[in-house]
Amino acid sequence: MFTSPLSASPYEVLGVASSVDDDELRRAYRLQLRRTHPDTGGDAAAFIQVQRAWELVGTAELRAAFDRGDAERETLRWDGRGPSGWRDTRPRARSRGTAGAWRRSRYLELVREWAGENVDDPYATAFVRQAPWELRRMLADALAEEDTARTIDDLGMGFTVWHDVATGPDADDKLDHVVLSPTGLYGLTSEDFGRPVGFRGGEVIGEATPVADLLARIRSVSKAARVRFGGAIFVLPDDDLGEPITALGAVKGLPVAAVRRSALRAVLRAGIPGAGIVGGHVLFDVRTRLNAAIRFV
Repeated sequence: MFTSPLSASPYEVLGVASSVDDDELRRAYRLQLRRTHPDTGGDAAAFIQVQRAWELVGTAELRAAFDRGDAERETLRWDGRGPSGWRDTRPRARSRGTAGAWRRSRYLELVREWAGENVDDPYATAFVRQAPWELRRMLADALAEEDTARTIDDLGMGFTVWHDVATGPDADDKLDHVVLSPTGLYGLTSEDFGRPVGFRGGEVIGEATPVADLLARIRSVSKAARVRFGGAIFVLPDDDLGEPITALGAVKGLPVAAVRRSALRAVLRAGIPGAGIVGGHVLFDVRTRLNAAIRFV
């Protein structure tokens, strides 16, 4: 779904105005399918975006709901642990910290600075869509962290996760997630660039140094807790990454991978090749060290 504050609308993806009639919308969809299909030289990530655009506006009922902003409005809201919450009674991963909390708080601060104190609903679709890029990026990354947290939470009690882990003196110097599992200890960052991304030299093309920043923050936690990480995982929305898993090589023996969020459960269960298995007394010792050393932003 087009839940990212940074993503193009379905109409923009299909290359038409929101006022076109249903027949013209359908023609645009078929044209974009042919243009982006991987079998004809198109881009796989763009092809997925076209399909998901149609899932949102492909019928009169869906189109009317999207135009009202129903789905996006509910996704952008927050109940304290993420837009959907964790309400059922299935066994969950052990969790500390609150995913997305710092960025949610910072987003609201930026809203007040930009629009004043009298904003009726800072999560209203129309308001978010016309907000400056800095605000939308802050909210998009908060949503990304919350989505990752839900994914990890479903892995069960064999996993322990710490969210919004402080790694330096600045408020925004943090590691989004630390995950301890039987397959290893991993540091994760959750990003949303609102576009398909590529990599060159182990970094995201067109961005600063997000992968290097992730590795630096992992080293900070590793030093403070006196533990060894088994891998670094760069989590992206499915729409942003062409393949489920993209290996980015190893830095000082630490394997790094970019992973679609839908593939994250499988990656954490199976482990990254080369990551050390953490079990028995070692797992208990690592968890104890992390609990004692970790601070939250």
